[in-house]
Amino acid sequence: MSRCGLLYDPVFLDHLTGPGHPECPDRASHAYEAIKDSGLLKQCTPIGTKVCQMVDLERAHSQAYLTKAQKDISGGLSHLSTGDTVVCKDSWSVAQKATGGILNGLDQIMDGMIDRAFCLTRPPGHHATPNRGMGFCIFNHVAVAARRAQAVHGVGKVLIVDWDVHHGNGTQDIFYEDDSVYFFSTHQSPLYPGTGSREETGSGKGLGCTKNHPLPAGSGYSEIVENAFADDLAHRMDRFKPELVIISAGFDSRIDDPLGDFLLEDPHFAELTKVMRTIADQYADGRVLSVLEGGYNLKGLASACVSHLQALVA
Repeated sequence: MSRCGLLYDPVFLDHLTGPGHPECPDRASHAYEAIKDSGLLKQCTPIGTKVCQMVDLERAHSQAYLTKAQKDISGGLSHLSTGDTVVCKDSWSVAQKATGGILNGLDQIMDGMIDRAFCLTRPPGHHATPNRGMGFCIFNHVAVAARRAQAVHGVGKVLIVDWDVHHGNGTQDIFYEDDSVYFFSTHQSPLYPGTGSREETGSGKGLGCTKNHPLPAGSGYSEIVENAFADDLAHRMDRFKPELVIISAGFDSRIDDPLGDFLLEDPHFAELTKVMRTIADQYADGRVLSVLEGGYNLKGLASACVSHLQALVA
């Protein structure tokens, strides 16, 4: 059995965002077809979906927000009342199955069935805060997974890295006062959602456990892969020593993405993945959970996902 799992299900295509919306169902289906054409499927252990339970969601989101979001969707609203997230009648169930599948992958990693997993899911999650869905996101998948790892599997320290071109404000908010989760982000600035300055480093017990690298348009391999990840992050993890590595894998930081202006190319995502695997091998028994976030150039997203998965499988 392969030591790397892959989560994908056609149900993820049922979250409909309407004509011309960048976060469209074709994102997931095109990436999956590219992975299939590459021959990588036979090197991966399939991960199935399941419905995420409210107890898991409530570790990262307030009950009030979850009630409101479910009511918005069941009531037929076209957008969440909390922010700029298009929804349809199936969005709640799709998001539940996406998060549930990610947790299934986490459980398989923690139970030793696999070492690594890539979750090709949608809608994305890293903009969802404890009290608000926004930025195309309903549930913060990586935050829910980190909390489950700690509550169910006894993990102490978790590293969450986010290389999406947009700052993962939701993930930062959830763990801002928590010294057991280290949040590390590279992102374009200025750009939506306008957060993620270098001065945002955590507060209270969590002071020093948030590290932001806001970078100008035109940044690429040197600034992101070499300086931020291979140098700065690697040194910081010598002190933090995570027991689990989670990746918010946003591929809108790739060159030619319509929603960002970074210049990363497909091989650079393989390099980023290798950095994360090295950290995981050193401190976390090789455990890596990767979750798709952004990426809106369909061809570019697909090829970047293949490069990322190749490095996870190797």
